[in-house]
Amino acid sequence: MANSLQDHLDSDLLRYILSKGCQPGDRLPSLEDLGAELKISTGKLREQLEVARALGLVEVKPRTGIRIAEYDFSVAVQLSLLYGLALDPRQFQAFGQLRNGIEAAFWHQAVALLTPDDHAELRALIAAAWAKLTGQPIQIPHAEHRRLHLAIFKHLNNIFVKGLLEAYWEAYEAVGLNVYTDYQYLREVWTYHEGIVNAIIAGDADEGHRLLLLHTTLLRHREQPRPAPVPAPALNYGAHSAALIGAARGLEGDSE
Repeated sequence: MANSLQDHLDSDLLRYILSKGCQPGDRLPSLEDLGAELKISTGKLREQLEVARALGLVEVKPRTGIRIAEYDFSVAVQLSLLYGLALDPRQFQAFGQLRNGIEAAFWHQAVALLTPDDHAELRALIAAAWAKLTGQPIQIPHAEHRRLHLAIFKHLNNIFVKGLLEAYWEAYEAVGLNVYTDYQYLREVWTYHEGIVNAIIAGDADEGHRLLLLHTTLLRHREQPRPAPVPAPALNYGAHSAALIGAARGLEGDSE
C-alpha cells in the first residue's frame, strides 16, 4: 500500500524521503548528491525542494542543510486556504461552516479526552477574556478565543482535524475578524464560551454541544450591519448565566 501511494507523488524528492524511511530531524544529502543518486538535475530537485518547504515537509537552513520536518497538515491547508481567500474573501464563510461541522462532529470525542488540568486551563482562559473585556481600556481577547477552541480539541489523535481547525484561526486573523470591536458581540461570544466551559467541567458534554451549536450562529449574525460599538459598564459575573439562557432562547430557532 505504502509503495503504491508513493508512486502517486509527483516528486522525486518526496519519493526519496519516503523510500529511505526518513524521520523528523533527519538530514538529507546535498542537492548535488541527491541529483547524482536519483539521476535528475539539480535544478529540478531545487524546484521540488521549494514545494516541499512550502508544504512544511522539510526545513532548509544555511548551516544545517535540509532536514525532515514534523508532518503538520495545517501548513498545506493554510497555504491553499489563504490563496483562496485572497481570490475571494467571501469564501471564509464557507470554510467557517466546514470548521463548525468539524467541531460539532468531534465534540464528544474531544471533550472526553480533557483532563482536570485542561479544565483549569479552560477556566483560566475564560477569566482572562473577561478581564480584558471589563478592563480599562477594553481589549479584544482574540488570543484567548483561539486558544480556548483549540484547547478543547488538542488531545484528538487526528492530525487532519486539528490541522483544519488551526488553519481556520490563521484565516480568521487574515480576514481581520480578530480586530472586530463590537462590544455587544464580544459579550455574547464569551457568555457562550463560559457556558460551554461550565458544561464541560460539570461533565455535561451534551449541554456543551448544544451551546456550541448555538454559539456558531453568532459569526453569521456578526456579518449583518450593527450599530456603532458603545463601551458598556463592567460585567456582573453573576449575571452571565442569565444572559446565556436569554441569548440561547433567542437563537434556538436560528441555527445553521
